[in-house]
Amino acid sequence: MSNTLLEIKNLYAKVENKEILKGLNLKINKGEIHVIMGPNGAGKSTTAHVILNNPEYTKTNGSIEFEGENISNVSTDKIAKKGIFMSFQNPEEIPGISTLNFLKTAKGKIENKPIKIFEFKNNVKKYMEDLNMNPKLAERNLNVGFSGGEKKKNEILQMLVLNPKLAILDETDSGLDVDAIRTVSKGINMFKNENNAVLIITHNAKILENLTPDYVHVLIDGKIVKTGKKELAKEIEENGYGEYKKQSTILHSRLKEV
Repeated sequence: MSNTLLEIKNLYAKVENKEILKGLNLKINKGEIHVIMGPNGAGKSTTAHVILNNPEYTKTNGSIEFEGENISNVSTDKIAKKGIFMSFQNPEEIPGISTLNFLKTAKGKIENKPIKIFEFKNNVKKYMEDLNMNPKLAERNLNVGFSGGEKKKNEILQMLVLNPKLAILDETDSGLDVDAIRTVSKGINMFKNENNAVLIITHNAKILENLTPDYVHVLIDGKIVKTGKKELAKEIEENGYGEYKKQSTILHSRLKEV
């Protein structure tokens, strides 16, 4: 049986008439943590949305396979049921439904069976304790009135409760203080095992201080231009993306000449 969880092949995608992804290739195996870094506008968040087949984005070439199945044209809800989770950079507030009821409903949809409520509540309570979350947040409307840090921790809580095969974390560390970033990293370490995988999308290396990624990818102008280990993230933090932007510009110029 293949160990490959997600494979993106020569993917091109656009928003309206603007091409964002320009030949993206990425392979994620079970048990791995991958990090995509890049400057604003490079296509990091677009990558996440295209994997989940957000209808605002149009794929123009290439394919996305999950556990060997082409999911390029599968609807977002079915992709989620197959085991792909995405945390959002700016989590939505949903009045009228409590955090606990939201989690219970989502868990029931994924597992396609009734949820044992007392066992479920205990599991949620334990995860909230591990994430240093106020237990009262479970009874409040989802994200309504939550601080930025509480919203991001709530995304990690959802990941732990829903237990997907692949977790995509889009700028989950954005705007967080040092303590909150440590908590998010703790949640990722709690989640990761040999049967699942994590894709972290970020523009800085702070979240990696307490994580050991298997691969760090540099995304520039819609294409991965460099792949390395954790040291690559440190290099970018010190020197920025200037050299990689220059390399990308030279490459595109050469391609136009061909």
